[in-house]
Amino acid sequence: MTIQIGQALPDLPIAVINGEADIQRTTTAPLFAERNVVLFAVPGAFTPTCSERHMPGYVRHFDAFKARGTEVYCLAVNDAYVMKAWALSQHVPAGLKLLADGNGAFTKALGLEMDGSAYGMGMRSRRFALYAENGVVKSLHVESPGELRVSTAEAMLDTLSQ
Repeated sequence: MTIQIGQALPDLPIAVINGEADIQRTTTAPLFAERNVVLFAVPGAFTPTCSERHMPGYVRHFDAFKARGTEVYCLAVNDAYVMKAWALSQHVPAGLKLLADGNGAFTKALGLEMDGSAYGMGMRSRRFALYAENGVVKSLHVESPGELRVSTAEAMLDTLSQ
């Protein structure tokens, strides 16, 4: 079942990449506690739409989120080393955290996994964005397959303005 507005995010192990910093292993609860966070998820690092459109929008608008007191995290079912290389290739600013959900446990707990086996990708995350306050989901925007509209940086900035 997909996580719903008003529910707390699950607390599971995750690897965090913060800009060019080393990989840190933690759990999700402290990442979301006592802060406002936009979490956007991509099906995979280095995939075309994710690398050419989705991530670049959040990099470009990162300061606008910071000005609103909102942190930005990117989630993918990839290993931490791939996510770190992707962060470097995308010129991700320090403070925009990448969350490597290598085994997909957090994604599955959110109920937002997809089967990409037909494309040789295995289990991945659906493309989505959510806004959470102190670990509680306040808005959730899940893309239809093949689309990039409701989870963009611009769409989430609009959500925060409402």
